[in-house]
Amino acid sequence: MLKHTWMGFHRAVAGMAAGGNNIVVDHVLSARWRLLDCLALFAPKDVVLVGVHCPLPELERREQARGNRPSGLAARQIAQVHAHGVYDIECDTGNASALDCARQIKDFLPQRPTPPPSSGCS
Repeated sequence: MLKHTWMGFHRAVAGMAAGGNNIVVDHVLSARWRLLDCLALFAPKDVVLVGVHCPLPELERREQARGNRPSGLAARQIAQVHAHGVYDIECDTGNASALDCARQIKDFLPQRPTPPPSSGCS
């Protein structure tokens, strides 16, 4: 059931983008099928995959401060969420502020390579 919920989420985001909206999605691609599903739904020219990294001790501190996550979740998921290794740009929120990361992404957008029309994922 959870997989169908995620698939519906992906399609809702794709529909919003197809309607001409600029969309920013914070999504954990912790399973390969999630990445493949998103890549199949979104026009490659409209997608920028941003890898957001942070040192594990800082992730654990943030996890505890939030108080709404099981303890140790970040440590259990850190390798899994970045296993696909497909990013257009990467930021490190352990060494840069959210504003600095946003500026880094903003500065990247005008110079990003455009994938060929036949680009896809198999």
